[in-house]
Parts: sequence; C-alpha cells; structure tokens
Amino acid sequence: MKKVVLSLALVAVLGLSFTSCRETKAENTEDAIEDAMDDAGDALDDAGDAIEDTMDDAGDAMEDTIDDAGEAMDDAKDSAGDAVVGAKEGANDMANDVKDAANNAVEGAKKAGTDAVDSAKKAGDDAVTKAADKVKGL
Repeated sequence: MKKVVLSLALVAVLGLSFTSCRETKAENTEDAIEDAMDDAGDALDDAGDAIEDTMDDAGDAMEDTIDDAGEAMDDAKDSAGDAVVGAKEGANDMANDVKDAANNAVEGAKKAGTDAVDSAKKAGDDAVTKAADKVKGL
C-alpha cells in the first residue's frame, strides 16, 4: 500500500507542476485592467497638474493686471496733483501780473497827476507873471 500512496503522490506532484506554471486568461485580464487603471490614474494626475498650473498662471496674470492698474492710478493721481500745482502756480502768476499792472497804472496816474500839477503851477506862474507885467505896464 505504501507503493500505491507514493505513486499517487508522485502523479499528483507531476500533475500540479505542469498546470501551475500556465497563465490563465483571467490573470491576463486582471493585469490589463490594473494597467489601464494605473494609466487612467496617471492621466488624471497629469490633468490635475495642468489645471493647477493654469490656475497659477491665471492668478499671476490677475496680480500683474491689478498691479498695473494700481500703478496707472498712482500715475493719474500724480498727474492730477501736478495739474493742480500748475494751475495754482498759473493763478499766482496771473495775480502777480495783475498786481504789477495795477502798480504800473497807479505809478502812471501819479506821474500824470504830478505832471498836471506841475503844468498847472507853470501855467499859474505864467499867468501871474503876465498879470504882473500888465499891472506894471499900466
């Protein structure tokens, strides 16, 4: 009986050694599904990275636009301030010009008044002299 059991054990071992090394279609399908899932996961990761990069670029572009707008506003503010200063200086210059013109007019009026007084004095002196000459001649 010992020989029968050993023979059966030998047949079983030989039978298992030939059948255990072969791949089945189920194992190939499982490997293909796992590979496809890995590839899909990698593709999703790549897509996520691309979306993240695009969002970062869009954020950077928005920040640049906001910075440019702020600089433009500062420039406009400076220009407006310069315009106000220029207008103020222009108004001061005009006020000084009006003041100078008024002073010149006053000086001209004073001179004209002085000349008129001098002319009147001279005419009065001439009239007194003529009248004195006439009185002397009488």
